[in-house]
Amino acid sequence: MDNLKYYNMGRQVPQEAKKSIGGGRLKGMTDINPMWRIKKLTEMFGPCGIGWKYEIEKEWIEKNGDEQAAFVKINLYIKDDDKWSDAIPGVGGSMFVTKEKAGLYTSDECFKMALTDALSVSCKALGIAADVYFDKDKSKYDVNTTEKEIEKEYKCEKCSKPFEPWTDKNGKTWSPGQVAHFSKNKNNGVALCYDCSKSK
Repeated sequence: MDNLKYYNMGRQVPQEAKKSIGGGRLKGMTDINPMWRIKKLTEMFGPCGIGWKYEIEKEWIEKNGDEQAAFVKINLYIKDDDKWSDAIPGVGGSMFVTKEKAGLYTSDECFKMALTDALSVSCKALGIAADVYFDKDKSKYDVNTTEKEIEKEYKCEKCSKPFEPWTDKNGKTWSPGQVAHFSKNKNNGVALCYDCSKSK
């Protein structure tokens, strides 16, 4: 079996499915149209429910002060040679209650957005959209890609202390980027470390 079979089938993202993020914390990175992932899964394995499927294992809300974030944990399954795979897990999140200048904003689509995020995480494990996330892993058949999503160091905008990974009470580990994003939503658009947030 070619271990990179599915990785190479799903790694490239067409230009029309990519959108460069022009501002904010993710400036310079690439947003991928979620329907492209659905299309790619269908191309690779067949229709949803026949060649691939997912189950929602858990939905929950995490509170942080006045703000709340919704999370979804899923298991993705693909069929290979008429046999279902083991679970390919994915956890995604989206803001439920956000503190804005005009007051608290509540999203009625937070779980749907968290589900989309979770599916993207599972797809990433298969190599789907790999060339966006791992720009240096190029093959001789690839075209030049200007958009890229890269891991970078996230720092407090007040004291420049780097954000560190954080594990919540459910055992989910948040990356420095996710911690910075949550802090930015909490602190009116400014990413602050715990100490600077408390000293405001």
